[in-house]
Amino acid sequence: MMGVKLGPAGVPLSCKGRTIVEGMDDIIALGLETMEAQTVRLIQPQHFEQYWQAGVLANKAEFEMNIHGPYYSELLGNRVERGRSLAKIEATLQAARTINARHITLHTGHYGDFGRGSAANEQVANIFSSVVERVHDIWHDDEDEFPVFPWIKDGTPSKIGVETSGRQELWGSLEEVIEVVNHVEGTIPVLNIAHIHARGHGRMKTSEDYGELFDMVRESIGTKEFYCHFSGVEHRTGNAMHYTQIKKSDLNFEPLAEFIVEDGGWLDITLISDSPLLEHDAMYMLQNIDKAKHKQLERKAREDRRRALAAQTGTSVEDLQRREEEMAKLRTQGSQKEVAEEPKPEPKPEPVKEEKKPKKAAPKKKEAEEDVFSFEEDDDDLF
Repeated sequence: MMGVKLGPAGVPLSCKGRTIVEGMDDIIALGLETMEAQTVRLIQPQHFEQYWQAGVLANKAEFEMNIHGPYYSELLGNRVERGRSLAKIEATLQAARTINARHITLHTGHYGDFGRGSAANEQVANIFSSVVERVHDIWHDDEDEFPVFPWIKDGTPSKIGVETSGRQELWGSLEEVIEVVNHVEGTIPVLNIAHIHARGHGRMKTSEDYGELFDMVRESIGTKEFYCHFSGVEHRTGNAMHYTQIKKSDLNFEPLAEFIVEDGGWLDITLISDSPLLEHDAMYMLQNIDKAKHKQLERKAREDRRRALAAQTGTSVEDLQRREEEMAKLRTQGSQKEVAEEPKPEPKPEPVKEEKKPKKAAPKKKEAEEDVFSFEEDDDDLF
């Protein structure tokens, strides 16, 4: 069937140790298969040993490691800003080799003086083609005689991921990303579903929406491999404000799970949880995919039963289905009637209920306030 790998963006929250290797152990124990290391808290030379161990483990366990580049990038800025961003990206490329990363996710940043259009896209394409060249140089360094990274000798360099952005003033609409990826070999689109949803004013609603999205990317760049980020998101006026847990967002995961199970047999997809609940929401996604599989099996079993019954009784499958639907409708109408006909001996307790209601309402509101994840400070440059 299909290949779906799930994992968190960073070391799991529940992980007692804070190293990448301990994080990987916990992720594997949870039944997840991938993670995305975050550069923000990475690249300090004293941690080299730890990253190298992570690379060895990823290689042995066939665990998919990925890495996220600097959150704040200005690739369309002036020479100094661009140079600063490329220096940070260089550190990410070195770390990617050490931890055996399959994908490196990079941001482009503000449109700067370019504004939208072909000039900006051309500049981004030029920069990303030089990044691809650089990652190939790092991977195939002839002077590197030490077999420190056994995966380098036979492996292929990390793919450079160009991420969709979630704000109107940042380069990275879906169309822009696809155009650049089309022109630069060695790059892949990173479909950040929360960003695509926010930038499209809440556009990802149904499994058909996902079908259109994946078909469009497949037709444009001819890929079956997808690298995606998923999270709840708070958004206004076509801009992502900050990530939220999936259950607190208007971006639901069920339609994507349904699409993956029903129509995504051709997909090879890595799904990274960006949610503030990291691995918990990665597990929530996994459960949703399992639920969608069970629904599919139940539906197929019903269809098989209908076909067998139709053959026995000489009626058509359509007639049997119609009859089943009519019976189901009568059942629901019957149960609604029963509810309607139930006696209502409750005139006395009503005033008591009215007194209680305001008391209950206050803690509910407070609970809602406490539950809101406010990541605005940290996430200023995320989108």
